[in-house]
Amino acid sequence: MAAGLEFESVSRGFRSMFFMLSPNESSYEKVEDVPQYVQQAFPFFVGLMLLELVVGVVKTGGPVVTISDGITSISAGMISRLPLLLMRGCELTAYMYVWDHFRLLELPWDSAWTWWLTFLGVDLGYYWVHRSAHEVAVLWAAHQVHHSSEYYNLSTALRQSATQQLASWIFYLPLALAVPPSVFAVHIQLNLLYQFWIHTELVRDLGPLEWVFNTPKHHRVHHGRNEYCLDKNYGGVLIIWDRLFGTFAPETDKVIYGLVVPINTFENLSIQLHYYYNLWERSKLYKSVKHKFLTFLNGPSWKPGKTRLGDHDDNPKVTGKEVPHDPSWTLPLQVYVVVHFLLVLKTYHEVFENKEMLSQLTILGMTGYILLTLTSLGYLIDQRPTAAVLEMLRCAVMMTVQRYGYITPLLPLLAVPTEAFVSLSLLYWALQSISHLLVIKRKGD
Repeated sequence: MAAGLEFESVSRGFRSMFFMLSPNESSYEKVEDVPQYVQQAFPFFVGLMLLELVVGVVKTGGPVVTISDGITSISAGMISRLPLLLMRGCELTAYMYVWDHFRLLELPWDSAWTWWLTFLGVDLGYYWVHRSAHEVAVLWAAHQVHHSSEYYNLSTALRQSATQQLASWIFYLPLALAVPPSVFAVHIQLNLLYQFWIHTELVRDLGPLEWVFNTPKHHRVHHGRNEYCLDKNYGGVLIIWDRLFGTFAPETDKVIYGLVVPINTFENLSIQLHYYYNLWERSKLYKSVKHKFLTFLNGPSWKPGKTRLGDHDDNPKVTGKEVPHDPSWTLPLQVYVVVHFLLVLKTYHEVFENKEMLSQLTILGMTGYILLTLTSLGYLIDQRPTAAVLEMLRCAVMMTVQRYGYITPLLPLLAVPTEAFVSLSLLYWALQSISHLLVIKRKGD
């Protein structure tokens, strides 16, 4: 009996990744009863990424992801969900407020018609969320995080913005006039999960399904910086919205991935925030208050004298021979970063698992520690001059947090080795910091 229930749970979790749950098994009366589908999908994210890695090696003879890019993408996904430790998501909070105060009718939560209507409504809402994120510069400042990788694999799907949901909730509010929040809470998660598996180059063409569904083939175009790819294929689950609204483009020339102007960094705070700074600096170039405001409200390529969305005349030309930013770094440093990343990933997962039992102060402290760790690892990957000092401070914080039992080893047997490893890490980076300071002093003399 237990084995049967476990198999059913695994089956349901796997099928949720592909939006293959029926209305009967994914309809709930109360929001509190809705499963945390995204959180529960963690093992499937890992499993599918490992499968892609193996299949990629077999098919292409090489890995589909680099350590630096993969860690950066997963780190961005972690950062994007850290606010959920402190508050409910903006989309669901705003939705429930409108439902409680302004709903016009109440569709039955257990009706298949309500389920399918919500499926279409959420996907249409996502289309406009996504399209607006490309056509309004201040929204693009958040969404560009997802496009910043120059690779295209399943880890890219996890490279998400921490600020995008601050505006995305607006587009789903019409549904709150009639659709119960519990139904919306299911679909907003399943819609997001579906979009994970389409981030791969290993699935080439799905035949007739390409006419209706968003697929890897369509979404590769969306992630391209080739001119024919820009601002195309916004769909979430369905591609029909792009066909209806004139934003569809088929895959033709080899797709070159990433931002039009690559940012060449693996440090997540820079990735998350650099475009906001870019917009601010750009707005300061204009004397007109109108032009300053339009810098944020028009398209990312807009300049005075151009149409609202601007054009691509000033974009660097794509030749098809572009090579992703992939600086060399030593094998010992790669091993070090991977080990510390796995440790913080475990901590991150445990904080989410136990957040109901932790105090707000503890959650706030652990959120800061996770953010500090991911930032410091990004500095190490970028090999910035200040990386040694930041990592020394982080290791000191890690030892303190570990002493209070908030960090556990990857395996119980590794408790003592992990403590020793962290202590040696602190000593090493302290010596590196001193050495770096002495070099600076000699240059000053």
